[in-house]
Amino acid sequence: MSGFRDEPEARRFVEDFVADDGAAHEVWADYAAQGKLRALLHVEAATALRGSGAAGTFMAHLADHARAEGLKLTPVCGYAVAWFRRHPDQTDVLA
Repeated sequence: MSGFRDEPEARRFVEDFVADDGAAHEVWADYAAQGKLRALLHVEAATALRGSGAAGTFMAHLADHARAEGLKLTPVCGYAVAWFRRHPDQTDVLA
């Protein structure tokens, strides 16, 4: 659907996905920012997207975005910590 985006005024990364119900729903990550560092405080998928793999796709896009923008990430949220453990090939974006 629509691409990954940073909403700096909300301190949130967001991406829309179409769920089985045919409607668009969001996956998002709230963050704290300090310079080029982003602490990932909370990652969540809309209820309609849970179990669909959307959150994992979102995390891959988040890592790509961090790379492209020269950002470094610090996962605080349990989901983000676990995702990076399962994807060691993405850890180059970690602070």
